[in-house]
Amino acid sequence: MSEEISFTKAQFLISAPTVWQCPEDVGREVAFAGRSNAGKSSAINTLTNNSKLARTSKTPGRTQLLNFFSLTENCRLVDLPGYGFAKVPKAMKQAWDRNLAEYLQQRRSLRGLVMLMDIRHPLQEYDWQMIGWATQSAMPVHLLLTKADKLNNGPAKTVLLTVKRELAKAGFGDEVTVQTFSSLKKAGIEQLKLVIQSWLIEQ
Repeated sequence: MSEEISFTKAQFLISAPTVWQCPEDVGREVAFAGRSNAGKSSAINTLTNNSKLARTSKTPGRTQLLNFFSLTENCRLVDLPGYGFAKVPKAMKQAWDRNLAEYLQQRRSLRGLVMLMDIRHPLQEYDWQMIGWATQSAMPVHLLLTKADKLNNGPAKTVLLTVKRELAKAGFGDEVTVQTFSSLKKAGIEQLKLVIQSWLIEQ
């Protein structure tokens, strides 16, 4: 690689309620997606070593906008609206889902999708849909099994192997990778950085 991205230099850029209000569609960006309780904001804060960068909440569904963070002049991270458990009106949920779909389908600068799943509840129905969509669009996906600190090492490794086996059985190859991660223990950060850098840096 010709350069290395300094994730600690990440800065909040903009919150966009719709895909049309996103930053100009140039450069390269990596998006974080997952259920509302999967720990997306915590993972971004751990990755950037900035506990106040992305908003975190004990209430699932706090991230209601597409939140952009700049890493360099041409590279960004994006915290997407969570899906799943958010206790919000149906009309608002439908709007979130529409914004999410439009962003994923139309954003040309998107280079990869980090999908977060609670290690205790991986590969839910909507997760499979997201993986399927991304791979059909030739979008690389990296699965982050979050909250790995909730399990001992043995059980965590068992879940990791099970997820890999399920992905292989479903016919997903090298375009989908997976690792365990813990924001609390700061475990798995270096592996995640390498994946994101491989997507953001021109080869």
